Amino acid sequence: MAKPRELKRRIRSVQNTRKITKTMELVSTSKLKRAQDRVVGARPYAQALAEVIGDLYSPALAERFPLLRQPGKHGIRRVALLLITSNRGLCGAFNANLIREARRRSEELEGQGVQVDLHLVGKKGIGYFKFARRAIASQRVDIGDRPTAAHAAELVEPLMAQFSAGTLDAVDLVFAKFNSAVSTPPTTLRILPVTPPTAERVRRSINYILKPSAEAILESLLPLYVRNQVYRALVETAAAEHGARRTAMKNATDAGGDMLDTLQRTFNRARQGQITQELAEIVGGAEALKG
Repeated sequence: MAKPRELKRRIRSVQNTRKITKTMELVSTSKLKRAQDRVVGARPYAQALAEVIGDLYSPALAERFPLLRQPGKHGIRRVALLLITSNRGLCGAFNANLIREARRRSEELEGQGVQVDLHLVGKKGIGYFKFARRAIASQRVDIGDRPTAAHAAELVEPLMAQFSAGTLDAVDLVFAKFNSAVSTPPTTLRILPVTPPTAERVRRSINYILKPSAEAILESLLPLYVRNQVYRALVETAAAEHGARRTAMKNATDAGGDMLDTLQRTFNRARQGQITQELAEIVGGAEALKG
């Protein structure tokens, strides 16, 4: 059994660590609320944008826009894979799950004979693929947990240009879909070519007068739609990161509490044994003096 002095040192160490994890849990809870507000705030615009594109889309117009171009008779030969991870750890298996999903998708495409270009956001994803000695087409570590629409545009504009020029056949996006604070599954979404959303609602019997034309409106909205999908992926991944970190820090705090209880009981038993031994030595010494 460990000595009481060593046990006291371990108890102090666990108490200090528990204070840190509890603080990080509270900070992540605060940041999660703001991140959730950004996720919720992005949804109405995305929904309205999808509805307008669904109303304007027609097969005749689809042939005129590069972003709607489907793979030709040769199929898909080159795909850009955009992976979004975090810059920091201490969030459980959050980054590992995203990297695993990106590896799965990459291996699936390469198994079909497709060339995959990796575009990475976040230090964790970059560090892993550098360690794995994979070629990285581009990387970003400056976005952090407060992404903006400008960040999304900077990420996707070069990919849209390559897709429009025909050097890319598709663009896949790997991110954490934010369903709730405890449900953030890694998700793969194909953002190029654009698949126009279907208008599921009943169309109202109203004749719209479009000015400018539907073609001009689509020309402006399609790039916005792609950028908005990347922006939503960024904000949802940021919110998922805070949720995962809060859960991980709560589990660490609870585990620290259990460890403290165990160490305290062990310390009490060791202290009790030490006191008993001291009492026995005193009684033995007193009996020896009497003799």
